[in-house]
Amino acid sequence: MTKKTQALLILNGKGAGNEALREAVYNLRSEGIELAVRVTWEHGDAARYVAEATELGVETVIAGGGDGTINEVATALIAHPQSSRPALGIIPLGTANDFATSCGIPLEMDQALTLAVHGRATDIDLASVNHERYFINMATGGFGTRITTETPERLKSALGGVSYFIHGLLRMDTLKADRCEITGPDFKWEGDALIIGIGNGRQAGGGQEICPEALINDGLLQLRLLTAEELLPSFLRSLLNGEENKNIVSTSLPWLEINAPHDMTFNLDGEPLTGKHFRIDILPNALQCRLPPHCALLG
Repeated sequence: MTKKTQALLILNGKGAGNEALREAVYNLRSEGIELAVRVTWEHGDAARYVAEATELGVETVIAGGGDGTINEVATALIAHPQSSRPALGIIPLGTANDFATSCGIPLEMDQALTLAVHGRATDIDLASVNHERYFINMATGGFGTRITTETPERLKSALGGVSYFIHGLLRMDTLKADRCEITGPDFKWEGDALIIGIGNGRQAGGGQEICPEALINDGLLQLRLLTAEELLPSFLRSLLNGEENKNIVSTSLPWLEINAPHDMTFNLDGEPLTGKHFRIDILPNALQCRLPPHCALLG
């Protein structure tokens, strides 16, 4: 390959056999697009491929997979200087595809790949956690985190994103609140939280709009939490029907800190992080991403 390579597709190994994507790659190449493809096998592959992409001088690195794959590629991109950092493209190949769906990225492989290569690169925010981990879509804590990390793979394969919702209903007997203190600019809350959502994007858990007002280019995170005074069914109704819920706390902040007397686990775009202290900052205009013209997550 030469420096004229325009894009490098980093494909999650689970999606390597997708025939529609293979055909879309061949079609773009037949139009003269220089498109390289790399398949991940183990953790760390995405970072190595992003490094290769910057050496090639490609315009775009495309993440082909679910939210976890997008997270891994975005995390690798942010480690490189802005001057040599390619734009991010997205091919939705995961179970839930929460970030891609919120952005309005097509599920059809040919349309998604065309957008990833030719779409306009737009500045978007990224969130950092304790200055060492990142999320592009959402961090969830509490009951929601346990659902997304415990949902059986066979259920995910059979039912897709709705599997998280169904598994959540089946596990309501395991409801347990997390006691914590959350602080930010002109904001302080302390109590027992059943669900905590910290959104750069809007939805998680297979299509549930946890943070409905979040935007990926406003320099803010939407914090939304369900206090333990309310049972989960009411929260689910408010999510599905748009009802107001007096026990949902909601605000938008450029940063926040969470402190707990016990270990808590947050799910960062599908990747768990456990600890007692979390400092979460929004990084404005951290990456460029190729998005549809009328992306709902852009302000």
